[in-house]
Amino acid sequence: MVYAEGDYIVRAEGRDEHRIPLAAIPITGGGTFGFQIENAMAATAACWALGLSWDTISAGLAGFVNDARTAPGRFNVFNYHGATLIADYGHNPDAIRALVDAIETMPAKKRLVVISGAGDRRNEDIRRQTEILGTAFDEVILYQDACQRGRQDGEVLTLLREGLCGAERTCHIEEIYGEFLAIDNAFNRLKRGDLCLILIDQVEKALDHIARRIAED
Repeated sequence: MVYAEGDYIVRAEGRDEHRIPLAAIPITGGGTFGFQIENAMAATAACWALGLSWDTISAGLAGFVNDARTAPGRFNVFNYHGATLIADYGHNPDAIRALVDAIETMPAKKRLVVISGAGDRRNEDIRRQTEILGTAFDEVILYQDACQRGRQDGEVLTLLREGLCGAERTCHIEEIYGEFLAIDNAFNRLKRGDLCLILIDQVEKALDHIARRIAED
């Protein structure tokens, strides 16, 4: 059995028990990112089932970094002149909720999000994504992505904006056609101490664009 208890991931079989502190697993943010704790538990269980030693499992958890090279589009964190950027390929309400829960543990003067929506999702799922984001972000940049997946031009943007009706926190909304233009807009609005979540669509190209912007500036 593998489970989380307090500040540890525990592997138990009968009376045999091993523990590793969440503080020693970088992707969990010291135990503050719930979805990454779940990922670490899943990895632990898989490695245990394969017969790997606890020392090997512990070393792997301690050494893994989910950057744009090792886990592209999975909570990749960047620093940009003192602002924090997070790039993630989240395209459903459950993923958005998990991201918001994680990000709310991170300090920020202003929170900004860049989002599109996958056209093959249900209308209510597309709206629900921005309903969740509207409770957690000050500024929202909506963009139309490269593939509308059967939707008419502008249809996804309309659904995303509908989800922001009555948003508790969001005070600024923009619509932009073009993923990279939306990302550039976000870069231009950031100041030291701000936090920006970029929900990318063209994963490799978007990450390359973010890396170039950071390198250029």
